[in-house]
Amino acid sequence: MSIVNSDKWGTAFVLSNGVLHKKDSKTSHGLIRGSNRFNIRAVIDSHSAGKDAGEVVDGINRGIPVYDNLDDAIEKRGKPDYCIIGVATKGGILPDELLEVIKNFLVRGISVVNGLHYYLSDQPELVELANTHGAGLIDVRRPKAFRDLHFWSEDIYQVHCPIIAVLGMDCAMGKRTATLLLQEALEKAGLRTEVIYTGQTGWMQGIKYGFILDSTLNDFVSGELSHAIITAYKAEKPDLILLEGQSSLRNPSGPCGAEYLVSGNAKKVILIHQPSREHFDYKTTWGRIPSVKNEMELINLYGSEVIGLMLNTEGLTDTESQTYKETYTRSLKIPVVLTMEDGLENFVQSLLNKINEN
Repeated sequence: MSIVNSDKWGTAFVLSNGVLHKKDSKTSHGLIRGSNRFNIRAVIDSHSAGKDAGEVVDGINRGIPVYDNLDDAIEKRGKPDYCIIGVATKGGILPDELLEVIKNFLVRGISVVNGLHYYLSDQPELVELANTHGAGLIDVRRPKAFRDLHFWSEDIYQVHCPIIAVLGMDCAMGKRTATLLLQEALEKAGLRTEVIYTGQTGWMQGIKYGFILDSTLNDFVSGELSHAIITAYKAEKPDLILLEGQSSLRNPSGPCGAEYLVSGNAKKVILIHQPSREHFDYKTTWGRIPSVKNEMELINLYGSEVIGLMLNTEGLTDTESQTYKETYTRSLKIPVVLTMEDGLENFVQSLLNKINEN
């Protein structure tokens, strides 16, 4: 996967706490697929120990071995510069079982990169250990200082290239992965494409422009988004800008997306859908995920247009996946692709055709 625009910080182990094979480890999955910020040397995960991390994630061997514990990993791969907490927990809380593991890294002088809302640098015991052993505590989700925040700017209307929001019908449907796959395919088609990251994993992967949406004061979300887009446009002069979506327009635990369409001036949308998922976050009490057609209609009301649909086929057979693809293509009259199964070359060309129509 193509990830551009960042200098390497150093070597790193990823800690996935026995859930590398599950959605809870999506930060690990992103780093395994690619990072220009860290050189990922190993994954520590008791459940998948002995396997290649890439094969666990998506069946592709990437030469990143999985070990049961830190001692085994260091013996085989050497001491890393960093340990990255690779789990994305509900509410960003640090699981108790990870605390002792983190201490073990710190006493060995290994800095810890943390993308959870639980700030390691606020814990006196961890700070003391880090200082004693020459390690660092990097809390990626710590909010910016007020002086560093930006308010929305009308300069967004001076960005004269297509801005495409990659939005999902729910959380954890693969928006970031789809965005980076799209970037790679667009660049292969000859288009200079910038991605705006909006989550901690995008920062860890080394994407140059963006901000962490869910740790930004609400009054400044629109401003940080527009600032990232404007900065990328002025500096890179791209042919196209992709915005990494978060949550979904109607997930009740954290609705998100209107900012991209209104404040980010994204007039084009690529929608991510998982047909096997019927309710938000798989919880019946949270309500049913609307139909793709209904979501497209809502997006149209914001003044934007869905130009493509990418399907997450988790929970589907190959036959079911193809049936959904054909059905949506026929009924919605837009390009449809199976994100991980199909190549994106034809899909990207269809997207460009739709953009050029306007």
